[in-house]
Amino acid sequence: MPIRHSFEVLREPGFRRLFVGRTASLIGDGLAPVALAFAVLDLTGSATDLGLVLAAHSLVMTALVLVGGVYADRLSPRLAMLGADLVRVVSTGLIAVLLLTGAAAIWQLVVLYAVAGAATAFFNPASDSLVPQLVPASRLRDGYALLNFSRSAGRFAGPALAGVVLAIGSPGDALAIDAATFAISAACLLRVHAPRPPRPAVATSFLTDLRGGWSEFASRTWLWSIVVAAAVSNAVCFPAFQVLGPTVAKAELGGSSAWALIAASMGLGAVLGALLSLLVRPRRPLLAGEGFLVALALPIALLALPAATAAIALGALVSGIAGTFASVLWESTWVQHVPAAARSRVSAYDWFGSLALEPLGLALVGPLAAGIGTSTTLWLCAVVVLGCQVATLSIPSVRRLRAGPGAAPVPIAMPPPVEAGD
Repeated sequence: MPIRHSFEVLREPGFRRLFVGRTASLIGDGLAPVALAFAVLDLTGSATDLGLVLAAHSLVMTALVLVGGVYADRLSPRLAMLGADLVRVVSTGLIAVLLLTGAAAIWQLVVLYAVAGAATAFFNPASDSLVPQLVPASRLRDGYALLNFSRSAGRFAGPALAGVVLAIGSPGDALAIDAATFAISAACLLRVHAPRPPRPAVATSFLTDLRGGWSEFASRTWLWSIVVAAAVSNAVCFPAFQVLGPTVAKAELGGSSAWALIAASMGLGAVLGALLSLLVRPRRPLLAGEGFLVALALPIALLALPAATAAIALGALVSGIAGTFASVLWESTWVQHVPAAARSRVSAYDWFGSLALEPLGLALVGPLAAGIGTSTTLWLCAVVVLGCQVATLSIPSVRRLRAGPGAAPVPIAMPPPVEAGD
């Protein structure tokens, strides 16, 4: 299928507004990790402190994401996203003000970034479930691919812009830009009109809704097994890259410019991965996606050496391609196998499970690196990531699941699946 046909989904006005708003905010988000990393390192020089700031965001988001999923299904995904954007405008804006005025303390960054994490807990499940309300089933893969393209563009343009902003300004300037992008996203969401998902004829309690979402989630082996693997992988992959990566860059690669290049390379890879997902449509999407994810270990191993900045950037590029390609396949596959009325809750369990161990990893990676060495810690993380993908690919239902009816799969050469019992 030509790529230009995939962009026809932008003719849907609601999806177009969602795409524009999310692209703006995701470019700002790409600034935030780089800006926060060097804001904390400038304040205390401690990788442990950086891990605590990032862990606060992740911990609160993980703790509240199931609540966010229930209320997105009960009320409206659009309203949940709009409220979350407004909260993030305030919390991120306050971080920027504290940094720009020189009044910031670590505890303040922890609290305000935790508030932003709480808002994200309501935004993410709603965002996943809103897309099927805005585009026809035959365009779902295109819709998720383009949203991942915008996410990837943010991961590329954001760090690249961060390098410029940090060179001529400060981390506070970058966080101010991030706050402004949330305001743009909210303005776009105000103009999105989406039908509300069907609700049961009889009112149900919060716990009943939560149990219903769990039933949909737990009944699919391929779904929960991938989420469990993601939980372990994310607990080591994200902390290794986002906490120890800047530490290695500052100590041995020349500082923020080197790290901005590495982070931007991963973002560029993510853009290429989104484009790849528009061209390649495997019949067995989970087999293809999980197979690609072994590349996530590559930049971590290169940081462990450490290799030259250019080599690490190349590894990050490959990792970015693999991560986004797998993400598009995952998002466009599971929504076609879950009832519309439960999608926000299933998405919440996906987010909760995938991120459940990440706060622990963020909090411990600094002390672990101090105890056994940064290089040893990075090698250990790379091995764990590889092990998670091997375990996932050993599950028959992951290998066998085919694309849903709306995915319009196009055959590509894939290794033959092992036909075994689930």
